[in-house]
Parts: sequence; structure tokens; C-alpha cells
Amino acid sequence: MSLTEPDEPVVELLGVRAAYGAIEVLKGVDLTVPAGSVVALLGPNGGGKTTTMKVVSGLMPSTSGELRISGRNVTGITATEASRLGICSIPEGRGVFANLTVRENLWVATGTGRKRAEIEEAAYARFPKLAERRNQLAGSMSGGEQQMLSLSRALGTDPVVLLLDELSMGLAPMIVSQMYDIVGQLAAEGISILVAEQFARVVLPIADTAALMLGGRVVRVGRPAEIEDELSTTYLGG
Repeated sequence: MSLTEPDEPVVELLGVRAAYGAIEVLKGVDLTVPAGSVVALLGPNGGGKTTTMKVVSGLMPSTSGELRISGRNVTGITATEASRLGICSIPEGRGVFANLTVRENLWVATGTGRKRAEIEEAAYARFPKLAERRNQLAGSMSGGEQQMLSLSRALGTDPVVLLLDELSMGLAPMIVSQMYDIVGQLAAEGISILVAEQFARVVLPIADTAALMLGGRVVRVGRPAEIEDELSTTYLGG
């Protein structure tokens, strides 16, 4: 359930800066994710996309600027606090527990109060392949199946905001297309989604807004069709 009215910002970054030691990676990021929308954060590797996601999810503190969730200033939030506010992150390279079965991975989401059976039923309905693999160790599955599991576990927490970092990494084009079809369905169900993606054209068809990130700053925000016209395949990989 959204905490804000449609089109009102559920996530806002205002002049956010962040650094790894003495190396400043984010240099004044301004970014807005309206409630119930998909925002595609595009740009080459090293542009600051993953660091931006880490700041929003509470995995990395900002050095200045503000992070707002549903209008509330939560700058400096921890990952645990972010989770309690409904922010759920699927990191680059997926995020499954390799030595646990599919079922056990899904059970991790019961910390939010939802029942195991309810979480499993929803996961298997969305991804029938997971039902076939329910007793298999997650680490022995294909990359696509692991991504399905990671997404299902995230949805089991009933998120308000879903953060997806490089969903396409290491996956076959057909699987990537299937995954983004699911993301589009989730947005239609009212979940706000911020997705960082190097390969822009796999996400643009489902995005409401696209933001181009270069050198630690968001340099352009617009409708996907507008941004696509400006994309250089040299640094965005077509």
C-alpha cells in the first residue's frame, strides 16, 4: 500500500553527496520517484547508480544533502530502518542465500509478519519454475531462477519501494525480457520502483521516467522516449 497519493514523491534525493573515503562518488544528486511509478536510472558503470541505490536503501550514508521518504526527511537512515519503511533492495548480482533451499529463502521474508504459506503461494503463482525448484538449493539454480527467487523474496516483504540494481546482469536476453515484464506488472499493482540499469533499452519500455546519470550527477530527466533519443550506445550499451 502506498504511503502517498499517486504522483506524489515516495523517494526524493536532494543535493545528495556520498563518498568512499576521500573519493566523492555522488556530487549533488537530485532525483524523485513518484508513488506508483517506475523510474529508470541510466548511465555507464562508474556513474554513481549503485551508490545512489545504496544511499536510498540505507546501506551507505550520504555526506550531505537530504533523503526523503514519503515527504519525511530520513537522511542517515540505516538499512533496518529503511526496510521498516517499506524500502526493499535487490542488489547487483542478485541476493539469494546459496546454501538455503528456495523455500527457506522465501521464509526469510516472514520477518514482516506474513505467513510462510502466503509468501510461497504468491511466489509460485508468479514464477511457476520456483515451485518446481522449491526444495533445491538456491546456489545450484540458474542465474535467471535465482533472480526470480530474489525478486519473490523481496515481494514477500510487501514493499512500498523496490530498488533494482542491474537486473539484467548475467542473464540471457529472453530472461531479461521476462523479468522486466514482471517489473511492469508490479508497477501496475502500485509498487514504486527505482531501477538502475546500464543497458537502457531493456528497461525503457516499462519506465514512466528516465534519469541519465553521469559523473555522479543526474544530468537529464525526462520521458523514456525523450531520453532514448539522446542515448549514446557508446556508453549505454544499446
